[in-house]
Amino acid sequence: MSPRALITGGAGFIGTNLTAALAADGWTVHVFDLLARPGTEWNLRWLQHNYSGQVIFTRGDVRDFQAVLEAVRQADVIFHLAAQVAVTTSLVDPRADFEVNALGTLNVLEAVRQSGKDRPLVYTSTNKVYGAMTEIPVFEDVTRYRYLDRSWGIDETQPLDFHSPYGCSKGAADQYVRDYARIYGLRTVVFRMSCIYGPHQFGTEDQGWVAHFVISAVSGRPVTIYGDGKQVRDVLFVSDLVAALRSAVERIQTTAGQVYNIGGGPENTLAVWHEFAPLLGEILGRPPPQPSFAPWRQGDQKIYVSDVRRAIRDLGWRPQVGVRDGLCLLVDWVRAHWEQLTFSRLPS
Repeated sequence: MSPRALITGGAGFIGTNLTAALAADGWTVHVFDLLARPGTEWNLRWLQHNYSGQVIFTRGDVRDFQAVLEAVRQADVIFHLAAQVAVTTSLVDPRADFEVNALGTLNVLEAVRQSGKDRPLVYTSTNKVYGAMTEIPVFEDVTRYRYLDRSWGIDETQPLDFHSPYGCSKGAADQYVRDYARIYGLRTVVFRMSCIYGPHQFGTEDQGWVAHFVISAVSGRPVTIYGDGKQVRDVLFVSDLVAALRSAVERIQTTAGQVYNIGGGPENTLAVWHEFAPLLGEILGRPPPQPSFAPWRQGDQKIYVSDVRRAIRDLGWRPQVGVRDGLCLLVDWVRAHWEQLTFSRLPS
């Protein structure tokens, strides 16, 4: 009998890529998704067309404990990806943000605990749990910000400092997942992720900036840069994240109860406009549209780079797709699907 994975948020960007990879290797994948985000229905149809018989779908809400419990009971492994993902949305509706991210994660944990089986659970958290990190010395270069003394980036010992309702809800969930390993012995793993990008990402101004800029450039739409465009992120192509997620399960004897900062690391960084735009222009063969600039967003980090050495050590993993190659793959995918991407972003 093939192994069975439950992926909450399985029709989202990361979920679709993970579902496809597992299904291609013979897994039965239960996609549990509310289909609330633009693009998820299209992603689901793509999965069902390409992996007929391997993908089971439930339109479900992680806030519904009974639905979550029933789904968990059928799974050998759980990847908990479902979330409210935008800081801006959390500022508008902090209650919904809390209920999806914090209560939804508690529901998944309780379902695993009550189901009576020892199932690995991998949870995708965020670097936003570290807050703005204003205490870390940073200097401004011509095109980017740089750490003064963090050549490897930010490691997992960085103090938590939740900033924004989104940071609080994801941070609370992050800590619940950690503590259920310590208190109840669940085999849980936390990934604090930096910027993930790749195919099936319907990026918007609020979340998924790499895809948002690529989609906007291909379709000729202008973009707004919040801040000065020198803020730096380490970026990770989604196939590398999928490999890390799978390794966390395969090495659960080592990874259970652990937290990992997951991103492209120091070798895969970009300033969000002053370095990204020239590279994207080279790939497209024309410069992207000139952006407009707006004030910094609350709690935005001038620089965030993941120290991935713990992940490299424990997961036997490291990023394989460089920034240029990854952007070329994303541009090719966007060009092939720009009509669906454009339609999905129209207001309802």
